[in-house]
Amino acid sequence: MDTWDERAVRTRLRAKLAADPGHARSGAGTHRYALAGPRPEAEVRGFEARHGIRLPAAYRSFVTAVGDGPAGPAHGLLPLTRPRAEAADPDGDGGWAVDGEWADDRRPGRLAAPFAPAGPLPGVPRGPVEELTGGSLTLAEEGCGMFLRLVLNGPYAGQVWRLDPDWGGFVPARPDFRTWYTDWLEEQ
Repeated sequence: MDTWDERAVRTRLRAKLAADPGHARSGAGTHRYALAGPRPEAEVRGFEARHGIRLPAAYRSFVTAVGDGPAGPAHGLLPLTRPRAEAADPDGDGGWAVDGEWADDRRPGRLAAPFAPAGPLPGVPRGPVEELTGGSLTLAEEGCGMFLRLVLNGPYAGQVWRLDPDWGGFVPARPDFRTWYTDWLEEQ
């Protein structure tokens, strides 16, 4: 079992907030170093059953034992089972692109689809990006249409990949969720 120390994660988040009280670091104004409570095990099992998947252990245990976003890398970790509260778009500004990605991931069959890339795709991807991202879950938005995605199946299952459709392609960013999240926690 891939477990997390909730207390240690929350302590580190408090330290990050203390070092950045004005939320000046990239993405901090969005997630504000706040972490929601964990999701109940039954709710996560239900999500997995509805989508015909098994979440990678490090991510699954984070969501069930530590929290379900938003504090995290980039503009923050997206929630697993419920959309961001801001996704309702109370300001009428069209919301964020990440909200559309979140909703697309929850379409029937999308998460259970085979992960299409046979390997990293540096540069500008050819063809529709949507054809590349089946079998992966959006974790966070970096801005400018760039997303971090957790691969759910195939030989790259468990890895975090960066999707930059304009310049960087679709390539591995970190070997797993734990490394991705703890690297961010340890950043100064």
